[in-house]
Amino acid sequence: MNPLWALYNTVLAKARFTDLTHAFHPGQPHFPAFPDETAETLFTVAEHGFEVTRYSHVGQWGTHVDAPSHFVAGGRTVDAIPAEQMLLPLVVLDISARAAQDADTTPMLEDVQAWEARHGRIPEGAFVALRTDWHKKWPDAAAFANRDAEGVAHYPGWSREVLEFLFEQRDVRAIGHEATDTDPGLSTSKGDYSLEFYVLSQDRWQVEQVANLDQVPEAGALLLASWPKPLNGCGYPARLVALHP
Repeated sequence: MNPLWALYNTVLAKARFTDLTHAFHPGQPHFPAFPDETAETLFTVAEHGFEVTRYSHVGQWGTHVDAPSHFVAGGRTVDAIPAEQMLLPLVVLDISARAAQDADTTPMLEDVQAWEARHGRIPEGAFVALRTDWHKKWPDAAAFANRDAEGVAHYPGWSREVLEFLFEQRDVRAIGHEATDTDPGLSTSKGDYSLEFYVLSQDRWQVEQVANLDQVPEAGALLLASWPKPLNGCGYPARLVALHP
């Protein structure tokens, strides 16, 4: 038997497939400067024999991929991300317990070190996802932004020390997170998106608004990531699936 078909029959067909993607729709949580999605039915089965809907939304919509060109002039675009980067080892960095008590929390190097103490060295070329359980607030836009009386957002994000370690010491391929931004809400409320710029300036890509990380193991899973291929696009809605025992 073909070795790849044998792999499918003996391993992959018996794996669990967990969808890590929100279904997008008008009114969902999104960056406040972006217009809302519109969806218009142009043809119906009853009238025309087939249904067609026209969707209008920005590229960074729902669970979506950000290419380097999103923040970096001349950076790699969505269509330039090679297909071989769409199947990667999945590492889940879990800070959900802290996030439940402190919405402003971010990962620390100690969290990464504890993960490696349990599971071994983070594999080169991995996709590292930050689990905060923020996805459970979807699709409540107000809960997702979690603004206080002064309008300051409170949601967890990454930290510079952890991102630098992952990219420079472990050479991970990409990252993902459940909130709308790479940077925590305290930073984005001040217009500070320096962590997202750092990620994309390293010629890495990321996925935002990931779902269901609480349903996959910290280690041992594979991530299957896919998205349409807009020419010279800087981002687009994505579909993420975790394969695990």
